[in-house]
Amino acid sequence: MRAVTWQGERDIQVLDVPDPVLKDPTDVIVRVTSSGLCGSDLHLYQPLGPFLDPGDILGHEPMGVVEEVGPEVRNLRVGDRVVVPFNISCGTCFMCSQGLQSQCETTQVREQGMGASLFGYTKLYGQVPGGQAEYLRVPFGDTLPIKVPDGPPDARFLFLSDVLPTAWQGVRYANAPKDGTLVVLGLGPIGDMATRVAMHQGIRQVIGVDLVPERLERAAAHGVHTIDLSRHEDDLTELIRDLTDGRGPDSVIDAVGMEAHGSPGAGLAHRATGFLPGPIARRLMQTSGVDKLHALHLAIDLVRRGGTVSLSGVYGGMADPLPMMTMFDKQIQLRMGQANVWRWVPEILPLLEDGDPFGVEGFATHTLPLSQAPEAYAEFQKKQDGMVKVVFQP
Repeated sequence: MRAVTWQGERDIQVLDVPDPVLKDPTDVIVRVTSSGLCGSDLHLYQPLGPFLDPGDILGHEPMGVVEEVGPEVRNLRVGDRVVVPFNISCGTCFMCSQGLQSQCETTQVREQGMGASLFGYTKLYGQVPGGQAEYLRVPFGDTLPIKVPDGPPDARFLFLSDVLPTAWQGVRYANAPKDGTLVVLGLGPIGDMATRVAMHQGIRQVIGVDLVPERLERAAAHGVHTIDLSRHEDDLTELIRDLTDGRGPDSVIDAVGMEAHGSPGAGLAHRATGFLPGPIARRLMQTSGVDKLHALHLAIDLVRRGGTVSLSGVYGGMADPLPMMTMFDKQIQLRMGQANVWRWVPEILPLLEDGDPFGVEGFATHTLPLSQAPEAYAEFQKKQDGMVKVVFQP
């Protein structure tokens, strides 16, 4: 089969690789019909290279059709249409029973001290082959895949794999009151979808902040009050407080993470990992202060006293200082973590079965054949050609 493989820093190649096979009696094989390119995939493109090996198959936002089922699978049949969550969770352990599928005790990567395994996402998360490929082996066939109805296009359901649950959890964790204000920092796929979810849930004022014109235009078209950071970086806090009775927003979602602009030293540390021997580079990424914390510090500054910061953007590294005195003094509540996909599926899927309340069918800006993945990764990182969300079709 053809698959998107990592071969080195900024070196993505589409190659012929062996087809996946059933390994456990509860496995299924899925023929992938659509697979998203996620902002966190860009971390594999460059800074997280020390945790990858040449030939690793990327991608964690797939959906498709069941082609083969293991002998102990009871809930799926060949021909069923499914979305595959990016968390690899058993659905039956203690953590899964608590709605914490991202902490699944069956697939935790204990040797790395990490939570549940993820498809297509480095040694830190199990080094499991990903879904930017023609076929995918999916474990826990009775509990992990999300069965979806035939009929609507893939775009209606594809984003159940990651984008929608991540945005949904970000908004739920933010806990903004219906008559309050929610600020979303970063209007990439997750931030954009979070604004749509927030408006669907009836939050009175939703403010989106970004500096990419195409992203600002997309959010504004859905009724979001947008602010161009490139024009208001020096007075952003004051501007938002003017919109919120001088207090600041009730909640802020940081949907940026370590993609934030600023902190040139952090960018240098990211680039340095590409020139260091593997063990040293991995140590640097795990223990050094390599994050660009601009967005998180901004969220802490913006949110009103007693408010909530919801962290959806991905951070890595362990030595970055946080303004603990400010956080304590402002009595800020901070919630974060990988999205627990199955925790939110029962709330989201019925909405998609009834219609398209989040505009998911037109959410992707680019739909491309798998063969164009190398160019798509490069253009997506540089934010070229109005590229906000990419979907591959094998």
